[in-house]
Amino acid sequence: MVSLEKLCNFLDEYLDINAISDACWNGLQYQGKSRVEKIVYCVDAGSEAFRKASSVKGDMIIVHHGHFWKNLNPSYSGWAKKRLEILKSGNISLYACHLPLDRHKEVGNNAQILSLLGAGIIDEFILNEGKNVGWIGEIPDGLTIKAIEKVLNKKLNTKSKLLAFGPERVRTVAVCSGGGGYGGFYEAMAKEVDLYITGDTTEIYYTAKDFGINVIFAGHHCTETIGLRALCKVIEDRFEVESYFLDLPTGL
Repeated sequence: MVSLEKLCNFLDEYLDINAISDACWNGLQYQGKSRVEKIVYCVDAGSEAFRKASSVKGDMIIVHHGHFWKNLNPSYSGWAKKRLEILKSGNISLYACHLPLDRHKEVGNNAQILSLLGAGIIDEFILNEGKNVGWIGEIPDGLTIKAIEKVLNKKLNTKSKLLAFGPERVRTVAVCSGGGGYGGFYEAMAKEVDLYITGDTTEIYYTAKDFGINVIFAGHHCTETIGLRALCKVIEDRFEVESYFLDLPTGL
């Protein structure tokens, strides 16, 4: 068991939540009980996740996509009130870590995806007001594009969409979990990497084909479970808490 304050102070510092501008209000979004014995981890904040956290007697839920966003009305009313009432009734805390978890060099989604492929980080990728969100890695001996697809499908529990238009043997990989968009793809082209991995699909088929770059769309949700799993292990090693990973696939 650990105090909520001590746990949040650790997370704020470890994830460096104030280092990057974000649309999500990162950090403690809803304050519950003062002591934490069981933590639930889930990609998305939502009524289903909150009810499950309550049913397994979680004291805190840590999510990638929080409830409070800077471009969303913060009023405690309507659908939002119904959702947050679940936390209130269970006295459950909510902690969000969006871009800080994407970009973290150890437990971050992008670093962890590179680690799955045996790639070491060599460069920053996709800047947001001067701070990188993703990473570029290098696989020393290279892997075939089909082998990479197989690893991602198995380890991320996904069914990737592969555009195999680049080198058959891949050494350099640019990763942006979730949604890299057109900007991420064009930067991957500019960096002349062998492979670009992201979550959301974009209509870049013929540009990728003409340029000669491999692209893997591994799913927004599936590319953002891996960082939370890694963070879970760090917290378990540091604090005497019980963990429960809640996977609620979206199919997106």
